[in-house]
Amino acid sequence: MQSTSRRHHTTAWAAAIVAGALVALPAVAKAADCPRGDLDSRYCDWNDDLVADTPADASQWLDPDTLIFSYTPVEDPSVYENVFTEFMDYLAKVTGKKVRWYGADSYAAQVEAMRSGRLHVAGISTGPTVFGVNLAGYVPIAIMGKDDGKFGYRLQLITHKDSDIREVADMKGRKIAHVTPSSNSGNQAPRALFTAMGVKPDVDYEVTYSGKHDNSIMGVANKDYDAAPVASSVLDRMHDKGVVNKDDLRIIWQSKLFPTTSYGYAHNLHPALQVQVEYAFLTFDWKGTALEKEFGKSSDRFIPITFKDHWSDIRTIQKTNGVTYSEESLQGLKVKKKKK
Repeated sequence: MQSTSRRHHTTAWAAAIVAGALVALPAVAKAADCPRGDLDSRYCDWNDDLVADTPADASQWLDPDTLIFSYTPVEDPSVYENVFTEFMDYLAKVTGKKVRWYGADSYAAQVEAMRSGRLHVAGISTGPTVFGVNLAGYVPIAIMGKDDGKFGYRLQLITHKDSDIREVADMKGRKIAHVTPSSNSGNQAPRALFTAMGVKPDVDYEVTYSGKHDNSIMGVANKDYDAAPVASSVLDRMHDKGVVNKDDLRIIWQSKLFPTTSYGYAHNLHPALQVQVEYAFLTFDWKGTALEKEFGKSSDRFIPITFKDHWSDIRTIQKTNGVTYSEESLQGLKVKKKKK
């Protein structure tokens, strides 16, 4: 149950912030004339925060009757629809809109849906967040965390307990599952970090894309893959649900903390609606909800973040790997699990 007083403050809070935001909007300029960094040519970044600015032309603002919400693709999207039901209900109360779930089957589907205006609010995985920002005008504003501001997950390199792989160097000549080209812990970080440790993916070992962290983890547990770099948060949740037993696996190596899935909205939502969406995330009470049950061991609220600050290491890893944000790279996010 959400606090009534929180909802009562929404209108005044939104009005104050939107008033300031509208004053700050720059004059309409030709797309070719505006600063944008890595952003697609359809977006501008006048305030240098590395995300697409809200269009200055009010005729370009989206103010739909129904907001479409999506969470990063997982093995069973219907399960997570139930996990986010209470949040979506709260988002509907705060915004006065209907809120409908979109179960994306790939990272690319999420990015393409937001770019086309069919997706308005989303939780996008760590690596694909950068693609969403640059190719679809996605604006990350929150992340799951704790009241002390702590958040994040680690890249963990896992193998089966019966495997003779004991360290990173032992992967040479093996079949290793990566997730998708855009995945941070499932591909981008391993390519940068493993190479620095003397083991180069695609050269020293065979890379097979599984499509999802869940697939990589189950593939290692079933001995379909020799090892896999995965997100610790996904492995923890699968173990807690009884889908996989950590005792059957061995963690060979793990990284420092990375940010988890980001939450945000399309840059061209009406400014008042943007503020309401942010308010909904930052005031949602997790106590007694399905979100608490699913993520409560690592998080108990949504906390504010900025793409420029909190995704700095992720952008560095992608640039180290020569990642470009283009239509071709977007298609790489569609990698599915290969049939045996």
